[in-house]
Amino acid sequence: MTTINPTSIVQSMGKIKSFSSMTQDFSWLYRGVAEIFPQPTDLDRSADSLEKVLATTDRPLRVKYGIDPTGAEIHLGHSIPMRKLRAFQDAGHTAVLIIGDFTAQIGDPTGKSEVRRQLTQQEVAKNAQNYLDQLRPILDFDTPGRLEVRYNSEWLSALNLEKVLELLSTMTVGQMLAKEGFAERYKKENPIFLHEFLYPLMQGYDSVVVEADVELGGTDQKFNIAVGRDLQRHFGQKPQFGVLLPILIGTDGVQKMSKSLGNYIGLLEHPAQKYQKLQGIPDHLLEQYFELLTDLPLDQLPENPRARQKLLAQEIVRQYHGQEAVKLIEAGDVPEFSVSQVQFPAKLSYLLNVTQLCKSSGEGRRKIQEGGVRLDGDRITDVDTCFGDAKELHGRVLQLGKNKFVRFVP
Repeated sequence: MTTINPTSIVQSMGKIKSFSSMTQDFSWLYRGVAEIFPQPTDLDRSADSLEKVLATTDRPLRVKYGIDPTGAEIHLGHSIPMRKLRAFQDAGHTAVLIIGDFTAQIGDPTGKSEVRRQLTQQEVAKNAQNYLDQLRPILDFDTPGRLEVRYNSEWLSALNLEKVLELLSTMTVGQMLAKEGFAERYKKENPIFLHEFLYPLMQGYDSVVVEADVELGGTDQKFNIAVGRDLQRHFGQKPQFGVLLPILIGTDGVQKMSKSLGNYIGLLEHPAQKYQKLQGIPDHLLEQYFELLTDLPLDQLPENPRARQKLLAQEIVRQYHGQEAVKLIEAGDVPEFSVSQVQFPAKLSYLLNVTQLCKSSGEGRRKIQEGGVRLDGDRITDVDTCFGDAKELHGRVLQLGKNKFVRFVP
């Protein structure tokens, strides 16, 4: 059994003020949501909608979201379901955050054209702690009863073969091959390994164990969430609702936000770097960014696209770093360093020294090895990183740790 982080609040909330007597304004529920399922149909009008359940429940609902700590950093795209989870918390419900320390060792095959590299337990544990640290500005970690943090190795590592066979018996190969990603790989004759078939079942079994009433996920997670509903029925539970959220388009305006594509804004990036990137968001994406990443009224946004970009940058930097950070950035209080002072080619360790971020090039090398150096938000760990020309650095931000940074200018 994995020990739950002591900073997490894992308590039973018990009976609270009747939810039916609370506000019936559910605009917070629908904002930025692509789909809620199931919905009452013409054939079955007696079925409850999620809104009806929220309006009539006499207990906090258990709202599940799972994250597999397959990397060390979270970007703004990852924050979307977390913000919705916080909205449920603020409405009095219990967020159940599943840290997929077991499933991360398999990797979610959704949207993948090939098998994912399996991570070690040590890699997953380190990534999980990094994720939790980054989520503190978003989720309510402090109010009793508002958050449970669970690690799915607690129950998945204890499954015996009998239970695994029971889970497998709830689905057919045909159903699995209907899943997006599997179907494409099968058609292209790319290998699909049997352990990958287990992933949707394990995610679904998480819902059974934590007795989820609602599960959040991206629009690419509908299959996995539906598997959770089927397993809850199998184990005699009331099936959860699924709330699907859009996938955020990245700063390039074309593809989904992704670190591998370089079109992302990381939560760990320096506020000046966030501000700069957000001011460059394409005009056609601005309203989506406001809807998914802020609580500002959409009908009160400025008409001018440049004013919208500035407001977006101000609001998101304020969320993660406070109003003072916004004031410092807009006052031009971002240290600058002229690359005209440097003879190229120049190593990164040398640049850390001449910009006075480090006391020596040797210290710069150590900081790079320790993973404390970023350029435009990207962590650099190669101590031999070298720049051949000053133009490679113009306008870019070099960052050491959380609070030391400098912008390169001609």
